[in-house]
Amino acid sequence: MNLLIVDDDKEIIDFLKPSLKAEGFVIDTADNGDKGLYKAQINKYDLIILDNVLPQKTGLQVCSEIRNEGNNVPILILSAKSETETKAEFLNSGADDYVVKPFSLTELSARIKALLRRPKNIEHNIFQVNDLMLDTDSHTVMLGKKEVRLTMKEFSLLEYFMKNKNRVLSRGEILEHVWGSDADIFTNTIETHVVNLRRKIGQTTKKEFICTIPGMGYKFTL
Repeated sequence: MNLLIVDDDKEIIDFLKPSLKAEGFVIDTADNGDKGLYKAQINKYDLIILDNVLPQKTGLQVCSEIRNEGNNVPILILSAKSETETKAEFLNSGADDYVVKPFSLTELSARIKALLRRPKNIEHNIFQVNDLMLDTDSHTVMLGKKEVRLTMKEFSLLEYFMKNKNRVLSRGEILEHVWGSDADIFTNTIETHVVNLRRKIGQTTKKEFICTIPGMGYKFTL
């Protein structure tokens, strides 16, 4: 799951980024409204955490512009203002939830997971390819009747592959969506995780799920 945090408070970023990464999220950040809006326009996020008071563009402006462009990504507002009028203004502009600062990580995490559980028009919680099934709600992978134990990154990688089945994915795309925009492009971590996934899902030459496309990347096939 890819999250974008738009906040100019470095302490909040330094607190939220490692905390949410530890829960399995891939985190991208922006420290002003213009950067946040630009990243929301060029990347696909599962959820955006948006501060209210921001340089260049306010959180309200960013939220409104995201919605005006037809992007229905869940947006969770962080604000020091608890007034009903402020909450109503954001919710009327398309925000999905509103959390007042200071907040607890437990509450914020619960709100994030609640938003991610909401039905989406084009997303499904269960992905199935032949006898391989991935359930994002229960965070389980089944191969036939046998559960496959994966690390958080292996699960995220397999989820990204299954969401993009039959599409060639470049190393850059995979690194950005599974490891985040600050990932080291020269690392061989993708290759290592692909090898582990192939072993764990029982890939053979007769049943090849993850294909290497020389000079291009990888493709998850039916």
